[in-house]
Amino acid sequence: MNTKNAIILHGTGDSPEDYWFPYIKSNLESRGFSVWAPALPNAAKPNLQDWLPFVLENGEITENTILIGHSAGAQLILSILENIDCRVKQAILVSGYARALVKTEHDKENNELDWNKAKEHAQNIIFVNSDNDPWECDDKQGRIMFDHLGGTQIIRHGEGHMGSGTFKQPYKEFPFLASLIKMYE
Repeated sequence: MNTKNAIILHGTGDSPEDYWFPYIKSNLESRGFSVWAPALPNAAKPNLQDWLPFVLENGEITENTILIGHSAGAQLILSILENIDCRVKQAILVSGYARALVKTEHDKENNELDWNKAKEHAQNIIFVNSDNDPWECDDKQGRIMFDHLGGTQIIRHGEGHMGSGTFKQPYKEFPFLASLIKMYE
């Protein structure tokens, strides 16, 4: 099936029911998208060994796919882009950072990204970071990704992590993000 679809990927310790994820899911479904917002395995300790095969084996990723990720979910998108054979329609990384996820939950070092390979697999890529992210997933990290991958960097001022229980940022709606998602003709 090659219909327009979206995959929404949460971050560390989160679930598909947190923050703006249900809002974006509902918004996209109302626009005719098929949306998959999975609960990623071992969410408290994100790692490629658990997350990447789960998404690649269970998600539908085609040239009509929009990938949306928050925090560690944004990093997962970079690894997905390194490991697929098609060019997704759009990738939007919210509060992402310029390092790959660790391979296993026991690793201490982040992996190196193959920036060129990731770049080949997205028609359009957008980085949305704040200038005051308490987890340091800030505009500087967005700039590093932009410098490697191109696309569009958007800096939100004073928006923190754009969803954090620790820092009391409920961020239940995100109309700005909904406006970034490419409309299909």
